[in-house]
Amino acid sequence: MHELSIAESVVQIASRHANGRRVTKVWLKVGHLRQVVPSALGFGFELVAEGTPVEGAELELENVPAAGLCSNCGAKSQLGNFPLKCGACGGFDLELLSGEELFVESLELEEV
Repeated sequence: MHELSIAESVVQIASRHANGRRVTKVWLKVGHLRQVVPSALGFGFELVAEGTPVEGAELELENVPAAGLCSNCGAKSQLGNFPLKCGACGGFDLELLSGEELFVESLELEEV
């Protein structure tokens, strides 16, 4: 369950940037290729946030679809299931443009 370690990192990042204030909401961008299970991440987030400035904060996930640029035909296409292939020509030689993201986009903090 890699979601627990992701949750731990998110809580550490949010706590550090909160600078003593309580965190009420965390926005997280998660690329499709990271294969994160949202319910598992939410559970882990609540668990590791206990006793920190992030306790009780809402976790908002934005799923970033996978997209690629085909080296064969030059088409940009959204990538679905594995194996990843070009939506235009079916080629497998792709440069990934998105879908590997995993970062805290922003925080909502209580006023002091």
